[in-house]
Amino acid sequence: MIKLCIFDMDGTVVDSINSIAYFANKALEKFGFKQQIDTETYKRLVGNGARLLISRMLTEIKGERDNEEELFRYYKDLYDSNSMYLAKPYDGIPELLRSLKERNIKCAILSNKPHSTAVKISGELFGNLMDICVGEGGGIPLKPDPTGVFRIMEEFGAEKEECLYIGDTSTDMETGKRSGLFTVGVLWGFRTREELEESCADIIVTKPDEILKIVDIKNRML
Repeated sequence: MIKLCIFDMDGTVVDSINSIAYFANKALEKFGFKQQIDTETYKRLVGNGARLLISRMLTEIKGERDNEEELFRYYKDLYDSNSMYLAKPYDGIPELLRSLKERNIKCAILSNKPHSTAVKISGELFGNLMDICVGEGGGIPLKPDPTGVFRIMEEFGAEKEECLYIGDTSTDMETGKRSGLFTVGVLWGFRTREELEESCADIIVTKPDEILKIVDIKNRML
């Protein structure tokens, strides 16, 4: 019986790529980098936390790294100051969450964003449709470390076979696999089917309502 669905945030439930690209390019501009990075390229650079994003950005533009730490802090503070800018749920996600709640299935977010930022975004976009949101910090390391998954499972008393882990990147699939959960890769996010297949996603979906079908099938089988 599936009792808990754990979702990645960016690229899975929140369409945030325009927001990330905007603040990241503002940070580059602030530190004197004239080259901007296009939004599609950011889909390849994101997914492992802000610090690695900044490093990948500098690699992408072949930029000097003298101010990398300052650039990271500026981007982090700038993003946190207005993290809802251009952020929105993906089509079909609120409806999926409502249907899961109707089935008494708990819904959670595990994000590589800082915890306070992730909680703020989750609250604004989903309210009580999400039962818990966990971000990096406070003893929770970045994914693919499975600590956050285990913390969420413990919160709801859920066993591995009672959970789905849902995300859009290889990092998410690795997180789910390292946690021992059934992994669902989504194609409306930042990465490709090829990446999800190579990361051994248990199943890949193209629309949010397919996740509900997976839950219903599994709950009829168990």
